[in-house]
Amino acid sequence: MEKTRALIALMVAIFMLSGCGQPEFTYVRDKAGTTYFKVPSSFTQLNASPIELYLTGDHPNSQAATLRAERVWSTAFDQSAEPSVNHLLGSQDPFVYATVHQLTEEQRDGISLNRLRDFILPVTGQVRQLYLQQSTVTGQPPMFTNFELLGDEVLTLDNGARGVRVRFNYQIGNNVQTFDHTAVLDEKGGTVSVLLIGCQSICFRKRAAEFDKIANSFKLLRLPG
Repeated sequence: MEKTRALIALMVAIFMLSGCGQPEFTYVRDKAGTTYFKVPSSFTQLNASPIELYLTGDHPNSQAATLRAERVWSTAFDQSAEPSVNHLLGSQDPFVYATVHQLTEEQRDGISLNRLRDFILPVTGQVRQLYLQQSTVTGQPPMFTNFELLGDEVLTLDNGARGVRVRFNYQIGNNVQTFDHTAVLDEKGGTVSVLLIGCQSICFRKRAAEFDKIANSFKLLRLPG
């Protein structure tokens, strides 16, 4: 009897250990603990600082970059076998970029649903036109061409928070890249949280349900007090 009990206990232990593999998801919060989302654990987390410098054009040693670092949190995840922040704007594999901005007084005054749509890339007609005009002035061909709007949803959230979720295509080089962009303004109007998911359009169509799970996990959290 004792041997039987010991064998059963051993089998249970082996069964439990066999189920304790790698977690299915990586759970992410910003540094203030107010924004939450999850990504499959197969994604590699990256330092998003180079993305911030690219999006702003700030020199890493400038005062502007220092002040921005105090107000902005960001992170990135890449599912490529060779992860790189360069995959934000073009990859056969999924890439996720998230950022949380503490708005300045000037930014608070100018925030709108359209500003949320354009928070990372040019999406609205007005900002796309400005982007093309800037390319003409600088003499540089535009990186983003042949915009296609695939979906645009206004989000009504708890406690007065509001946001948008926009899905769109851009041709970048020879490839068409699909982006799923969610941007949320908190109920106090002081913080914008953004989640951007992207990969080539063929990849996106095949894995749209997976990307919906990531986007739907993107939430604002109310801290005690």
